[in-house]
Amino acid sequence: MIQERIKKEITLAENSRVLEGWISPPPPVYMQYFFFNVTNPDEFLAGKEKPKVTQIGPYTYREYRPRENVTFLENGTKIFATNPKSFVFLRNMSSGDPEVDRVITVNIPFIAVMNELNSYSFFLRSAVSMWMGSMGIEVFMNRTVHEVLWGFKDPLLSKLHALRPEVDEHFGLMYNKNGTHEGEFVFHTGEKNYMDYGKIDTWNGISQMNWWSSNQSNMINGTDGSVFHTFLSRKELLYIFAADLCRSIHLGYVADKEVKGIPAFRFAPPSDVLAPPDVNPSNAGFCVPAGDCLGKGVLKVSVCRQGAPIVVSFPHFYQADEKYINAIDGMNPNEEEHETYLDINPTTGVPIRACKRAQLNVILKRVSGFPKTKFLNETIFPIMYVNETATIDDDSAAQMRTLLLIVTIVSNFPVIIVALGAILLVVLIFLVCRNRQRKVKNTAKDETAYTQVSNQAEDSPENRTNQPSRNGSYIAMSPVEAQKC
Repeated sequence: MIQERIKKEITLAENSRVLEGWISPPPPVYMQYFFFNVTNPDEFLAGKEKPKVTQIGPYTYREYRPRENVTFLENGTKIFATNPKSFVFLRNMSSGDPEVDRVITVNIPFIAVMNELNSYSFFLRSAVSMWMGSMGIEVFMNRTVHEVLWGFKDPLLSKLHALRPEVDEHFGLMYNKNGTHEGEFVFHTGEKNYMDYGKIDTWNGISQMNWWSSNQSNMINGTDGSVFHTFLSRKELLYIFAADLCRSIHLGYVADKEVKGIPAFRFAPPSDVLAPPDVNPSNAGFCVPAGDCLGKGVLKVSVCRQGAPIVVSFPHFYQADEKYINAIDGMNPNEEEHETYLDINPTTGVPIRACKRAQLNVILKRVSGFPKTKFLNETIFPIMYVNETATIDDDSAAQMRTLLLIVTIVSNFPVIIVALGAILLVVLIFLVCRNRQRKVKNTAKDETAYTQVSNQAEDSPENRTNQPSRNGSYIAMSPVEAQKC
């Protein structure tokens, strides 16, 4: 009964407390950016050494992500919303100043142009290569962290913008993403079926994508990761649609955890999420064009991100093929620092703690007509990774503990009643028995007295006259009056 009540209460119904927390999530979200600084770019391009990188960061930002334009659809069974994100730099949680610290990294605009020209003639590629060389544009660039992250006016893109105005002359990994959203979402409120609570119905007006090579891969499955249905099971898989990855991923149960006194199930992506088709056949659809597959632990997302050949992975190629790890000097993957996971309270389906970790890479390879790449073997080159974290705040945790206590008491109410009844019965029996013992003792005391042993001579005339002859002394028992105080 209590379960049915919770299923009905925890929905995105209008004016509900759940809806209020969904629109304006109270837990703070932090974005930590780590960059890979290349220490031997010349030796790498000359084919003398494999690339060496050192990790710099974190550069931490507080992320604000309220939902806006919230509109109910189809009699409250669905809800429309956008989720703009804004970022504020936190100096006290960062290892340096992003506007001062510099990083040597791959020149992604250069790679994007080179990749775009790959299908053109050798002569055109050679001409473009000499043109870029005359402007001093190299395979690697030296920029501040702030420029690489939030954008700068790129000289190559500026020249292209003059020729093709639709080309933006600015470049940055997070350029134009501060204050913008990842698309328009329609979610199920859970009013019809509690199992659909928070699931995505459409994204940007579509219920299925079209850039992958199979229908299964193009499906938009699961929630956005902020909520899940109530009464989770350890045996189920949870699905999340990640707009930045252009795909849905699944998470499996890992272990029981506790966060601020709240029980939780930890779910994390298993190794088969980014496994090649020979290990996980359902991933064949993520090979575009069909059959063009990368190895374990990496995913090419350039099909939905026009420009450079962008590849995503877990940080430091965690769970990826050893060949990607060994190709870069400076990769040290480990579960504690690089695993993505969600700690979810199974009763309410609310994430209590979350860690989303993803790495951005670019494919570097030899392209004829560009002599600066002639010594390159195909390499998936790491640029940076992000660690997005959130933990339930203390006030929300206290409310959650109170709710779970009430649920526990109500759920176990029949057991509690039976136990209390048994205890009261034992106490009653004890009191009755003790009362009876007291009555027996009092009755015996009131009705019985003892006379002392006679010390008169047996042959006295009085005795012979009043009582029959007896041998020796005797104890006589006879009723007497109770003594009065």
